[in-house]
Amino acid sequence: MNVEVKDGRVVERDRIITIVLTVVCQSFQALSMGGIALLLPVIRKDLGLSFTQGGSLAAATTLVYAFMQMPAGYLSDRFSPKKLFSIGILGSTVLALTFGLVANYWQALVNQMLSGFFRSLLFTPGMALLTGWFPPNRRATATGLYLIGGYSGSVIFNLVGPLLVARFDWRFSFISIASVGIIAVLFLIRFGKDAPPTGERPKGNLLEAFHLFRYKVMWVCGGIQYIRFGVVQGITYWLPSLLIDERGLSLQSAGLIIAIQVVLMSPSNIIGGYISDRLKNPILVIAVSLSVLGITTGLLITANNIILLVTLIFINAIFLQMYFGPLFSIPVEILGVSKAGISIGFSNLFANVGGFSAAYLLGALKDRSGAFKPGFFAICGACFLGFALTLMLARMRRKAMGPIALS
Repeated sequence: MNVEVKDGRVVERDRIITIVLTVVCQSFQALSMGGIALLLPVIRKDLGLSFTQGGSLAAATTLVYAFMQMPAGYLSDRFSPKKLFSIGILGSTVLALTFGLVANYWQALVNQMLSGFFRSLLFTPGMALLTGWFPPNRRATATGLYLIGGYSGSVIFNLVGPLLVARFDWRFSFISIASVGIIAVLFLIRFGKDAPPTGERPKGNLLEAFHLFRYKVMWVCGGIQYIRFGVVQGITYWLPSLLIDERGLSLQSAGLIIAIQVVLMSPSNIIGGYISDRLKNPILVIAVSLSVLGITTGLLITANNIILLVTLIFINAIFLQMYFGPLFSIPVEILGVSKAGISIGFSNLFANVGGFSAAYLLGALKDRSGAFKPGFFAICGACFLGFALTLMLARMRRKAMGPIALS
């Protein structure tokens, strides 16, 4: 009995250490996207970039990231999630450091393409690493917890980054913070553990990923995922430029607003996952979130009063990722846990193609029209299209879950 108690304590200790280190390491991923988004006005001037080129930095890393999702999902089902996540976070953090050394657009573009490759080893393996330490009925909550790391890193950078730029320059902010991140990754490699196995690890064929295209429910989920991350990427990547270039705010003021935005986004993942798990109704969380996002996005781009604008940004932030966990949980709920990794990779492929489209489109529309308004109105329309797809998904889910509910 004493041996069993001791073993249980060791497992619980490993669980806590791994969860904490995974979340901490995930926080440094914010340098790759959030840091560039916040400092893009300064980076554009230093490197001589157009808005289209600025958008292509996010588009390039997102596109590479997107097409690596299904291979990454396959690998996370087959190999150690901790090893894959460690490789991914180490590579992306080193590239965040070297981004501070780029001298022109092409160097920055190549850096971000490589960053997209290593970042692809973070999401699915990282989700598998975290959810492996939680019981099945807490899966949506664990999924939301994974994003807290990224949000906390973004909050810190949005507050500290502008101060470092004012004291030094934008390059120093990347180099200094990424150096700390590399140290954190080394701790994860040394002390982190994979969750105890609950059965034989699936050894499926990579072609299983392509079999998911046969399911209509995966196409509908993929469409909503395309919209979900397109909305997130479009708003979070270009909002700092909107505030600085069109509304005339300082970098420090914009950083503070974005930091508060991220603080509001962070608990919404847990709240959305909790509501979904408690009510057993992920569709409700998805539908309400998309409705609010469509309304607030349309209003904030037309708001002239700064107080009203900031209020709308904060309301919008609460719902940006509230339906993240519920949306990812539906394919697993319908297809089964054995396809968790590959279905997450499938969903994230669609999501990141949406992110690629939005990041590039908003920059190109800004160059063409001279304003961000057309791009943000496109995001608004996408939200209502996502709402219509959610109604379709509700019918599909009821049909698929009917036999399970009766068994």
